[in-house]
Amino acid sequence: MSPLPSMDPAIFVADFRAQFDAFLDEHRAALHSCLDGLTEQEARASLVPSRTTLLGLVKHVTFVEKVWFDEAITCRSRQEIGIPATPDESFILAEGDSIPGIRAAYSEACEQSRRSVAGLDLDDLVRGNRRGPLPLRWVYLHMLRELAQHCGHADILREQILAARS
Repeated sequence: MSPLPSMDPAIFVADFRAQFDAFLDEHRAALHSCLDGLTEQEARASLVPSRTTLLGLVKHVTFVEKVWFDEAITCRSRQEIGIPATPDESFILAEGDSIPGIRAAYSEACEQSRRSVAGLDLDDLVRGNRRGPLPLRWVYLHMLRELAQHCGHADILREQILAARS
C-alpha cells in the first residue's frame, strides 16, 4: 500500500471540519489503493484465521461508511440500506465480488458519505445509531479510528501477499 499522500499545507491551519475531512479522505484513498496491482486471487487470499482478506476488508469499510454516514444520519435500517446486519457478515465475499466492483462500491459509498454530511456541523447530533444521539464530531473520530486500524490491517496483509510472490 502506498503511503498516505502529503496534505496541502493549508490544512494545517484550517478549521477542524476541513482537517477531519482531509484525514478521512487520506485513509479512504489508502484503503482504496490497497488492492492496486493485485490479482483477484491475491485480493481474496485468506492469511489470518478471521474472514479478513484485502478484498473483504474493502468490502467491510464500504459497510462501515454506510453504517456511520447513512444509518446514523438518515435513521434508515441496515435492511433498508441493503447492508449486512453485523460487521462480521460485511467481510463475506460473494462469488461475483471483484476488485473493480468492490472498489466502485467503496468509492460510491465514500462519495455518498461526503454528501450526507455536507450540510451538517460537527456539533450536530445524528440520531440513527443504536447508542443514541451522537455528535457528528464523535462519528468522525470513530471513523478515523476505524479507517486507521483497517489501513494497518491492509498494510500487513498486502506485505504478506507481495512477499509470497518472491
